Amino acid sequence: MSDNLHNSACDDAYPADMGGPADVSSPSRRAFMRRSSQLAVTGTALPFALNLAAMGEASAAVAGDYKALVCVFLYGGNDYGNTVVAYDEPSYDAYSAIRGGSGRAGGGCALARAALAPTLLQPTTPLPDGRQYAFNPAMTALAGLFNSGKAAVQLNVGPLIVPITKAQFNGADRKNYPLPAKLLSHSDQQAVWQSSAAEGGATGWGGRIGDYAIASNGAATFTCISATGNTVFLAGEQAMAYQLSPTGAVPYKAAKSTVYNSTAVKSTVAALISQQRDHLMENEYNKMAVRSIGAEAQVNGALGTESTLSTPFPATGLGDQLKVVARMIAARGSLGVKRQVFFVSMSGFDLHAGLMTEHPDLLAAVSDAMAAFYNATVELGVADQVTSFTASDFGRTLAINGSGVDHGWGSHHIMVGGAVKGKAFYGKAPAVTIGNTAAEADQWHIGQGRLLPSTSVDQYAATFARWFGVPEAALTDILPNLKNFGAPAGRPDYPRDIGFMKT
Repeated sequence: MSDNLHNSACDDAYPADMGGPADVSSPSRRAFMRRSSQLAVTGTALPFALNLAAMGEASAAVAGDYKALVCVFLYGGNDYGNTVVAYDEPSYDAYSAIRGGSGRAGGGCALARAALAPTLLQPTTPLPDGRQYAFNPAMTALAGLFNSGKAAVQLNVGPLIVPITKAQFNGADRKNYPLPAKLLSHSDQQAVWQSSAAEGGATGWGGRIGDYAIASNGAATFTCISATGNTVFLAGEQAMAYQLSPTGAVPYKAAKSTVYNSTAVKSTVAALISQQRDHLMENEYNKMAVRSIGAEAQVNGALGTESTLSTPFPATGLGDQLKVVARMIAARGSLGVKRQVFFVSMSGFDLHAGLMTEHPDLLAAVSDAMAAFYNATVELGVADQVTSFTASDFGRTLAINGSGVDHGWGSHHIMVGGAVKGKAFYGKAPAVTIGNTAAEADQWHIGQGRLLPSTSVDQYAATFARWFGVPEAALTDILPNLKNFGAPAGRPDYPRDIGFMKT
């Protein structure tokens, strides 16, 4: 086993002896400037960062249909072992022993095998070597979608800069085999998953996908939408995240609230934030304020008249977020959008303790909300045009630490939608082991059951982006590490299109 990983539950950064942060190239600024120059005919002036919405609104629509991506981010690092659970007898027995169970009755941090039978996943094509998985017993709704062909599982996906083997991970050649910056750190790995850079990255791959979608939308403001607050995932070079609350648009309080109960002061403030100014920055700030006020009225108007849904959603935080996303999709016509990227999230997955008591409730909330959202897309007639997927900081160790599990790397994730090639597993099924030896069966383990990803986030994201309509030549602008994967890089065993989306 490598000595390069600390096993303490308190570790929040990758050890310095692994070379520190790797040099991750950013998306091509030259490509962005080229695209921006093509939009110059719209009369849009610099600074780009303050006028990008206007550029999109002046562009002609290029997409004839509607498509949306919805990222469901599980903050804290979701435990893969009790989410997509080993079920075939040899794998289950190894899982139970590692997690402190008493055989097939489970116990410790192991679920009982009999409890997994209702959520057994039955793929159209069985996995090699008789491998089987079940979802956590709390995930009956998502298990139903999987077995009906509307959901799939991506096995062992996580951030990679280049394809890497266990031997290369354990070696010292960080020049040829760099590692993602600060593995095991929550904040950094959240940023790496969302942006391809450690904490402090300026743009995310959802926002960079949005950059290519702006020209399809009559209102660029509604290209990238967060129902859960600020996120780097939706920040693009052109696209900016529009933030919603579960009830609709977030009001621009300076223009709506009275000050000291004085309507005169309110009117004065409203005038001040909407006036034309001589100072460039002041004027651009006011233009943004006017756009925000206008967007609020447009969103609330659209939600009030065009977003009635009969599909029930669970009364949870994630359920409320996905419900407002569904309502926004229902209002897509009046909002003038053809391509959208959404972000919702849920926290609480950093379970160094209480795995067996807290994790099932968290997964039930995810399962019920994502299934309700899929059902809403069916009601709206866009099930084949909307794809939701999970992501998280990292996976966790298969080995337990008392009543919980520690930080890991690779994990299993779920894709849902009518365009997903469902009832299937994608990627490589890792052996059920803590991986403390150099045996071939342990090739995807780097100790304590931490998974060395066999699929990169860039491959995962590129598969969504291609379905969404991003041009092939633009994929490496959006996903800077993608150049190291696929046939052009000499790695056909790490394909740029994993194949889980219908063409």
